[in-house]
Amino acid sequence: MLFRELNLNPTILAALQAKGYETPTPIQAGAIPPILAGRDLWGCAQTGTGKTAAFALPILNNLSSRPFVKTNAVRALVLSPTRELALQIAEQFDAYGKGLRLRTTVIFGGVSDYGQKQKLRQGVEILVATPGRLMDLLAQKALTLDHVEVFTLDEADRMLDMGFIHDVRRIATLLPQKRQTLLFSATMPPEIRSLAKSLLHDPVNVEVSPVSSTVSKIEQSVYHVSRNMKPNLLGHLLKDETIRSALVFTRTKHGADKVVRALDRFGVFAEAIHGNKAQGARQRALTNFKSGRTRVLVATDIASRGIDVQEISHVFNYDLPEVAESYVHRIGRTGRNGASGMAVAFCDAEERSYLRQIERVTRTQLPVLALPEMAAPPPMSAEAIRLEAERSARPERGNDRGPRGTRSEGGRSSYGGRPASSNSYGERSPYSQAGSHSSGNRGPRREFSSAPRAEGAVRTDRPERSGERSDAPRSYGNAAASRPQGGSTGSGGYGDSRGPRREGSGAPRQEGRSEYTPFWKRFSGASPADRRRPSQQESRRD
Repeated sequence: MLFRELNLNPTILAALQAKGYETPTPIQAGAIPPILAGRDLWGCAQTGTGKTAAFALPILNNLSSRPFVKTNAVRALVLSPTRELALQIAEQFDAYGKGLRLRTTVIFGGVSDYGQKQKLRQGVEILVATPGRLMDLLAQKALTLDHVEVFTLDEADRMLDMGFIHDVRRIATLLPQKRQTLLFSATMPPEIRSLAKSLLHDPVNVEVSPVSSTVSKIEQSVYHVSRNMKPNLLGHLLKDETIRSALVFTRTKHGADKVVRALDRFGVFAEAIHGNKAQGARQRALTNFKSGRTRVLVATDIASRGIDVQEISHVFNYDLPEVAESYVHRIGRTGRNGASGMAVAFCDAEERSYLRQIERVTRTQLPVLALPEMAAPPPMSAEAIRLEAERSARPERGNDRGPRGTRSEGGRSSYGGRPASSNSYGERSPYSQAGSHSSGNRGPRREFSSAPRAEGAVRTDRPERSGERSDAPRSYGNAAASRPQGGSTGSGGYGDSRGPRREGSGAPRQEGRSEYTPFWKRFSGASPADRRRPSQQESRRD
């Protein structure tokens, strides 16, 4: 069967011919006719067999042939579990629909939604989205789904998993009852089947291969290696220049960054892609890997779903996945479109149960390879040692400030205060000495004895001031008592140009004279009645 026998639009056939596609894959040949007829479909096929084109081609054909009165409305909605897969689906819609007057837009999280809202206002017929960002824009009323004709779930098993089930169900309630629903995935666990059937109406089931099966052209093997020897084994294998491009999968985001640093010691440049990376960094790393600038890409399972990178020769499972179906998606990144590939797994003692589960689901006994003679990793360079020391000394709070309440080295507080040797004007404080405070302009750190001060003792730890004797009694908090006696202006002066001092300003307060009390203190007693204003008190008499 050829594409021209499927009754597709001539514009679409010209786009396929320009890409060199003439014969459809089994999933495409089985799915395109019922979708063109308007039937709901449930498609399950191996990874890398062209499932995206299996629903993109008939959707473009149907939308271009149907008249539509409402303009600037979403007519086809495609949900994707990851940002990278959403971008890839949108690119294929643009490539296959070149020449058709159908606008395609992709929306996903991790970036600003301003540009996405602008595109939605201009109008879009085909919308590819991730569930989180779609729910955000629906809450902001930036778009409506009242005119959706085709609803597609790509990688349906992950989309309908517990992490996405609520979003998918809520989105389905916002769609018209009369619509076409399509589900595609490489795996379909039994517990997901009943949930998927609730979204489909009289579906056509297309299974071109056993569920959770792998491509036969992928050569699989496993190394039994301890966890601490995995970096050495990976670095030793990647030194082989015959490995054109390799995709390394880890279980955690932190583990992906550790593998990148470990490969750097072996002289192997690699980049990491995971959920903690910004969208720009993720897209840049993926672009470098596709173009061949980066030979090794380390990723979590975020890259195991639908990322179409041609000519990946090797896939390394540095950490075995906990879910056996994820192994099928991982190794499906190689051996695409009929090509051959190699999948190598590292299994330590704690991952033996994962390996047995993978062999049971895939119905394949992985051959065990003997460990090669590995040399010790080369010593770290001076630059790598410096970066590793800085990374280990970095505080856990994620910034360059120390824990709250502590002082760092260099005479600066954890809040970025001035050095202890300078006052608030940037001048060197006269109190600067050894043992001074390490933060701000608080003056010297004085050593105080725990014993009480003797009565009548005078403090002598402060420097003398001009115009007063160091043994004169001090009166803190009373400005009049602390002024110097006598001066250049004559008797009763201040000793400066402020004029004569008023008589009695330094005299003690007379007995019986009441001190002024603020209003808020006057009526702040313990009982609620005392805290009321005088006009509100019941016992007050005018």
